[in-house]
Amino acid sequence: MDRETGTGPLPAGNMPARSAIGYLTPGELSTGGELKTSPEDFVVEELPAYLPGGAGEHLYLWIEKRDVSADFLLDQLARALNISRGDIGTAGIKDRRAVTRQWVSVPARCAALIPELAIDGVRVLESALHGNKLRTGHLVGNRFEIRLRGINDSATAVVPQLVEQLRTRGIPNLYGDQRFGIENQTLSLGLSILRGERSPRSIPYAKRKFLLRLALSAVQSALFNEALAERLRAGTIDKVQTGDVMQVVASGGCFVAEDPAVEQPRRDSGETVITGPMFGPRMKSPEGDVREFESGLLARWGFEAAAFEKFPDLTSGTRRPYLVPAGDLEATVDGDGLLLKFQLPAGAYATSVVREFLKGDRGFPCGP
Repeated sequence: MDRETGTGPLPAGNMPARSAIGYLTPGELSTGGELKTSPEDFVVEELPAYLPGGAGEHLYLWIEKRDVSADFLLDQLARALNISRGDIGTAGIKDRRAVTRQWVSVPARCAALIPELAIDGVRVLESALHGNKLRTGHLVGNRFEIRLRGINDSATAVVPQLVEQLRTRGIPNLYGDQRFGIENQTLSLGLSILRGERSPRSIPYAKRKFLLRLALSAVQSALFNEALAERLRAGTIDKVQTGDVMQVVASGGCFVAEDPAVEQPRRDSGETVITGPMFGPRMKSPEGDVREFESGLLARWGFEAAAFEKFPDLTSGTRRPYLVPAGDLEATVDGDGLLLKFQLPAGAYATSVVREFLKGDRGFPCGP
């Protein structure tokens, strides 16, 4: 048990069994290869929801970092600019072992210090003033350039097939294993709290709200992965079922599917998407067999949906699309391996795309 954070793995007997997550594309269509042999093999560029307007009390910095964690970046910025981490705004967390570019906001009074800013692995490429602080979710998505090295000799033949299928069907919207913490400790903490095996008061007060949010979100994410894995196995990941909760892409509104014959064409045209559960008191529930399926997931994990109601401000609940489009997906085989270029909406993981090419990875646990 980590005495500082109050996290740690639960006894093995309290763990739900891990489910294997399959692939959307056929298993024999594999390029093989290695990911992230160097930071330059994983390039991420944020797609902002808006650009700074040129005036205001906040200074937006377009920052490039190489092999630098989000925590390190925030700590070093706060120290160098003599501000608190709470003064710093970001739209999202970016990978460590990568080259990433993103907007970061700091108070406008820091402007005079920016030219002298010196942080290893970090460069400020651009700066501009804006009226509001940057906050989580203030982005459209992310653009990726990812290099896979050491690919199979058959990659040239299978890549066009993979690209065509993924462009047509979309990408499984899985959560990556970083969501669950080192050795699944974050997920284990969330499970023990939701099962009533542990009190939130056992977490040090200074970090209680932060760790609770992470831990409960990890459980939501793992349950979503479990639901997605079962829909993949059943072949219904893109087949509308009576009782499914559908989401209208243009508005984000949700409704329950009554007639799959009516709703399937709307889904196939991209007007709507099939969603999976992010459990919480405000989540829209499915009906019929789909409701029983989702309730069964909770039962297997040792608690009921009502457990989330104790934390309405931390786990309000929502629906998440099972599949997301891989915008502008391109894949090029060259002398250095396979270069993938694509963009994903906010909240989607690039490794969900990469695993369809690599196959055989273990980066997406459903349970601890």
